[in-house]
Amino acid sequence: MKLFRIGELAKAARISERTIDYYTKLGLIQPESRGSNNYRLYSDETLGILERINQLKQEKYTLEEIKSMIAKWSTATSDIDVSGKLAELESHMQQLQREVKALEPALSKLKPGQARRALAHLIPQGAACIEAIRILLAQGPPM
Repeated sequence: MKLFRIGELAKAARISERTIDYYTKLGLIQPESRGSNNYRLYSDETLGILERINQLKQEKYTLEEIKSMIAKWSTATSDIDVSGKLAELESHMQQLQREVKALEPALSKLKPGQARRALAHLIPQGAACIEAIRILLAQGPPM
């Protein structure tokens, strides 16, 4: 495991040393250990956390919300629970696909204006589902 001093970590994460100090004080990150010279040493996992923090900040999450997310990720459930949840989501998606196939004959008979209204109503819901799955898969643990 690679350990970074604060300056090295700041450079790798492309943020300032003051930001790292601030995140440490807030409890978003914490040093892995202290060196013989009493320097704080951060793990490469901390670099991953900082990258997630930056991504979440770009998505307009507050630092308090990010801290809550990090706390949830660090107490993540076992792989079995995650696998079960993914299996449940896959089953739900298959059910939705069956429902869409059942609706296809009716959808094909819609007039253009009706089809646009139906699509305008369905797209935000579908996008929200896809985004939820993307977040679950891409931003969840490993921490």
